[in-house]
Amino acid sequence: MVLTDTHTHLYSESFDEDRSEMIQRALAKGIERFFVPAIDSTYTDSMKALKKAFPEQVHLMTGLHPTHVKEDYEEELSHVQEELESGEYIAVGEIGMDLYWDKSFVQQQADAFLRQAAWAKEKDLPIIIHCRDAFDEIFELLEGMPQQEFKGIFHCFTGNETQAQRLIDWGFYLGIGGVVTFKNGKIDQFLSRLPLESIVLETDAPYLAPTPYRGKRNESAYLEEVARKVAAIYRKSLPEVAKVTTANSQQLFGI
Repeated sequence: MVLTDTHTHLYSESFDEDRSEMIQRALAKGIERFFVPAIDSTYTDSMKALKKAFPEQVHLMTGLHPTHVKEDYEEELSHVQEELESGEYIAVGEIGMDLYWDKSFVQQQADAFLRQAAWAKEKDLPIIIHCRDAFDEIFELLEGMPQQEFKGIFHCFTGNETQAQRLIDWGFYLGIGGVVTFKNGKIDQFLSRLPLESIVLETDAPYLAPTPYRGKRNESAYLEEVARKVAAIYRKSLPEVAKVTTANSQQLFGI
């Protein structure tokens, strides 16, 4: 059984004391594929060091996280563009909009999203979308983009069934993580009505730890809890969920 964590910040400072051990715990549970999104340029070196340490298991993305779109975002975008030219990355992400923490850079977030999505299209790479308190804004941006079949993941999906179906119709996969295990997460109420072939699993480690670890540091090994919950929702075995969701990630990333 092979599980795939399609969104995990393994380079985070939260893992500085036990990074190798944490990754080994995940590998021991059959979680053998780690897709690692970027935040900003300050993490590029640590991401590359991680890839060097685990070349077969770790796959890197480049991008500017919406919460890090600030006054210097043009410089950050130049860095993303330069990194993309290296050909070392399998996706552009995570990109998007986040209006939960700060609404000072709404226009800049939208501009950064559109430009990075266009670069991904040029390179035929998937985009990984971060959306918090910004569903309407993200949907408006997507509707305004050239008509095409989108390729990517709507990371940490927390919307409703109508929004989920719309994203699937556009060609996105839904990233399902720890929220699906929360009592008030709500997505467990309709998830079974969506095709398992449109879902990928993720942790967003070190954030959003699933039940029973909620409130603690998340790590990729806890993806097993997410997979078990998804298996229960779809009334399928854990190995079957692992097989389908890993195949979905292979289809998307080509790895």
